[in-house]
Amino acid sequence: MTNYREILRLYALGISKQSIAKTMGISRNTVVKVIELANQAKLIGAVGGSVSDEELQETLFPNRAEMQARKKPDFETIHKELAKSGVTLSLLWHEYCLESKRQNEIPLMYSRFCENYREFAQTKKATMHIHRKPGEVIEVDWAGTTLPVIDSLSGEVNEASLFVGVLPSSQYGYVEAFLSRNEEAWITAHNHMYHYFGGVSKLLVPDNLKTGVLKHTSEEVVLNKTYQEMAEHYGTVILPARVRAPKDKPSVEMSVNVITTWIIASLRNTRFFRLSEVNEAIREKTEEYNTKPFQKKEGSRRSVFLEEEKVFLLPLPSDTYELSTWKVATVPFNYCIDIDKMHYSVPYEYIRQKVEVRSTERVIEVFYNALRIASHPKLQGKPGQYSILKEHMPADHQKYIEWDGDRFRQWATKIGPHTATVIEVLLTRTAIEQQGYKSAMALLKLADKHSIQRLENACKRALSYTPAPSYQNVKRILLSGQDKEIITPEEHEPANPYGFVRGNAYYGGKK
Repeated sequence: MTNYREILRLYALGISKQSIAKTMGISRNTVVKVIELANQAKLIGAVGGSVSDEELQETLFPNRAEMQARKKPDFETIHKELAKSGVTLSLLWHEYCLESKRQNEIPLMYSRFCENYREFAQTKKATMHIHRKPGEVIEVDWAGTTLPVIDSLSGEVNEASLFVGVLPSSQYGYVEAFLSRNEEAWITAHNHMYHYFGGVSKLLVPDNLKTGVLKHTSEEVVLNKTYQEMAEHYGTVILPARVRAPKDKPSVEMSVNVITTWIIASLRNTRFFRLSEVNEAIREKTEEYNTKPFQKKEGSRRSVFLEEEKVFLLPLPSDTYELSTWKVATVPFNYCIDIDKMHYSVPYEYIRQKVEVRSTERVIEVFYNALRIASHPKLQGKPGQYSILKEHMPADHQKYIEWDGDRFRQWATKIGPHTATVIEVLLTRTAIEQQGYKSAMALLKLADKHSIQRLENACKRALSYTPAPSYQNVKRILLSGQDKEIITPEEHEPANPYGFVRGNAYYGGKK
């Protein structure tokens, strides 16, 4: 409260208003206002030592005195209620007004109510709790200090990084060590953390590491696609801390320092040869950290978490998020995109279009403008396999689905033995028989253009050149008319029974 008596005393002694303001550390306007009201009330020089500042305030500022006569809120209770999920100052002020009316007292206006609460919170250093309600936020980060892990075979020392996740309201923490800070470790750490907590918070506050945040400016935030997909799976929202703003996640910054001392320092003389040994020791130290009694209040981080915070966490989904990788691919003319040397079909209408491909351990999904256009079980085993869906093929390609190797062989046998031999070569020269169907169909279709007899002769001629002729070999023979020439026995039958050798007639010589 302003010392009104001192202002009037100094003024009565002839001290200037400017000097009074400087001496008392108040504004000159306040001094001018008090002296002006005191002159109106004829109090200059009449204030005795028995008059208190409260009495002077009632005389000089009757409206302010009336304000102080209003019902005072119980800010201790208000502060505890505000920590609960969904509770706001507006709601608490409304309840306070109803309570004041029931007691026939005058409540404070909303602006004054908020101002008084902020002063209370600042005095008690409790402003942190306004933004950290139970179950609302989880803050995550990598610890700066690492733990050494020795390779038992080579003796090489690898540094294990510590992932730290903290629930700010209860300060309940989770810690796990990884040999890498890549995307797989980052996502795996979140999966394990959520199952350790037994629930998910509404908000997730990470740092601006590249495995989580691609771009963070004042205009936009661009998240890593896999990280965003994980957040959608668990029903949480990622809200990265501002760049170089550790106060946006003070709980995890503080916990990182505490855990660095509690875990890393206590294990500094222990030698680890496997990552599993590191995490086993970390689990024990984390349990000690979470169950350690508070110094200035009852309970521990775990007891506060179980009693006040866990109930506010969102439930876990039925299945754990499965790590996925994304890549951009252009659909080729055979409408089969290449993923890890395996081939998956997409609708042929998207030929030459760029698509996004999501890969997991079990499934391959293809998206175009965020719309899923294809999905395949992930192929396993030998590279070069194809997964082609009939509905992805053009109408004139779908007829190949109805064919199999035996049908091609039967058709070729009706034409002649040499054609059947070439068809057998086309079907068996590839790793998968289906890959030869297109060439086999094209070869047999040559009979429609050139006649069955000419195709048989062309295949005979091609076999005289090579034991494994291609479709193009036979086609060139037909176009050049070589199938109409007489084939001598030397050209047809190899001289060497153990392999194919061109005869001297091929080189223009004589027997």
